[in-house]
Formats: sequence, C-alpha cells, structure tokens
Amino acid sequence: MIHPTAIIEPGAQLGTGCEIMAHAIVTRHVVLGDRVVVHPFAVVGGDPQYTKFDPATISGVRIGAGTVIREHVTINRSILPEKFTSIGENVFLMAASHIAHDCEVGNAVVLANAALLAGHVSVGDNSFLGGGAAIHQFCRIGETVMVAGHASITRDVPHFTIVAERDDVIGFNVVGLKRRGFSRATIAELKAAFRDVYFTPGNIRDIAAQRLKADAFETAESRRFLEFFAEGKRSFARPRRGSGDADE
Repeated sequence: MIHPTAIIEPGAQLGTGCEIMAHAIVTRHVVLGDRVVVHPFAVVGGDPQYTKFDPATISGVRIGAGTVIREHVTINRSILPEKFTSIGENVFLMAASHIAHDCEVGNAVVLANAALLAGHVSVGDNSFLGGGAAIHQFCRIGETVMVAGHASITRDVPHFTIVAERDDVIGFNVVGLKRRGFSRATIAELKAAFRDVYFTPGNIRDIAAQRLKADAFETAESRRFLEFFAEGKRSFARPRRGSGDADE
C-alpha cells in the first residue's frame, strides 16, 4: 500500500505487501523485501553523509522482508560503486534511528529511538541497541548483543555480551540467549568461554586463538564467540572492574 504524499522514486524496487506511509521517501537506490513498512518522514536510500561522495555513484540500500522503519529514520546508501548498505529481515528501527553508509545489519535486530550507526558498522543477528546508543565507524557488534541506552561504542563488541557506557562489557547476555531458546548446557559453556577469555591474563586475541586450537569448548556457539576475536581491525570492549561475575 502506498499512502498519499509518499515519495517513491522511479527505479526503487518494492516487494509484495510493502506499506509506504504518508511523507516517507524511498529513493531510486532502494530494494525492499516483502512486507517492509516505512513510516512517515523516514528517508530510505538517501545519499551518504560523506564529504567526498560523488552523487553519480551507483550504489544502494537493501532491506529484508518484514522490517519496520519508524518515523524519521534515515538509512544512507553505500559510498562504493555497486555496493549496498544492508538491513536484514524482521529488523525494527525505532523513531529517529540512523544507519549510515555501508552498514551491515543482521536479522531480527532492534535499534531503539535515536540509536546511531556510523559508516561501515556491522551488527549481528538478534542484537538490541538501546535508545541514543552511538556506534563508531567500522565497529563490529556481535550476535545477541545488548547495547545499553546512551552507550558510546568505539570498539568491537563480541557475541552474546552486554555493553554499556564507554565500551564497558558489563556481563554475559544470559537473558537474550534464553529468549532465543539456547539450552542450559550451551549457555553454561558460553559463560565459561566468556569468563575464560575475558578474565585470563594476557592478550585477548591470543587467549581466544589458543582456546580454539585446543578445542577447549565444544559447541558451535562457543567457537563463534572465540572466532570473533580473530577478526576485525579494532580493539575489543572490555569488562569494567568488578564485573567478573555479571551474567545478566
């Protein structure tokens, strides 16, 4: 359904059952999956906020099925030719949140009101970013991560953790894992891997690599947690002092 006063530029691709509400803008650079809802005054596919960007660049935004884009959300297209800013399926972008150029947002992610992603940020599946949280460019936010409201994130945040304030890991996201239906055994092993990596003295990348090589943890989820530390170019969010026993 296309409401009166919505603007859909020629060349935009809309899947089945999309709803574009009044005063929303979907530019010609956008590909929407099925059942995407765009609320009033959102701008999807606008030019990136990058001073060296050439507007003639052919790039775009791809958004997965079932995603909801609330009022005043802005999603910018890629700065790179033939590349896309990518949003997964069943994502919920609350009012005034922003996704900059070349971000990759996974499935079932929630950005609360005014959460901000700078350019080239990646966010894993099932993660939640609280209201007003701001993520520095090129950061990686892992899967099933909870970012507290008003947090300022300038480092990579590993899978299954909770982060707050300025890059402070304040615990292990037990609640998020239970909601996803993970078994008690899997959660227990993930918690052990979290504590091992974060509270063993030494270089965190080296510790994670050693545990992987030694097959210290058996589940696929624990291996994904450890593998996170082998990737990326930024440093990692670290626990605040005294948070060693935090798990929720």
